Amino acid sequence: QVQLVESGGGLVQPGGSLRLSCETSKFVLEDYVIGWFRQAPGKEREGISCISPSDQRTHYGVSVQGRFTISRDNAKNTVYLQMNSLKPEDTAVYYCAAKSSVMTTAEEMCDVPDSVSPMGYWGQGTQVTVSS
Repeated sequence: QVQLVESGGGLVQPGGSLRLSCETSKFVLEDYVIGWFRQAPGKEREGISCISPSDQRTHYGVSVQGRFTISRDNAKNTVYLQMNSLKPEDTAVYYCAAKSSVMTTAEEMCDVPDSVSPMGYWGQGTQVTVSS
């Protein structure tokens, strides 16, 4: 069973930083593309960053390139999203998702969030609020 548990959200001032964590299982980290997505009120879900399991190829959404970094710690079975230079427009609920690398790539998963389902998995989400 695939479980994804996000943590690390909160309130931060513009220009600040946060690190989100997505804890999962060893087999998910080894075989699944894992990605971060966000959804603000009234907006569509947006792909932020995705990472492949084998070659750890990464893909980023245009709006976060140069500010956000995805990484993984195999020893902790965790994927991180380091968010720097945060802006008020980064305010959203952030979700971790996973889908078998047999079915998708980091680019596809991030560019087409609707492709995660079916056969993919979502975490419960964590709120990030950027405000002074």
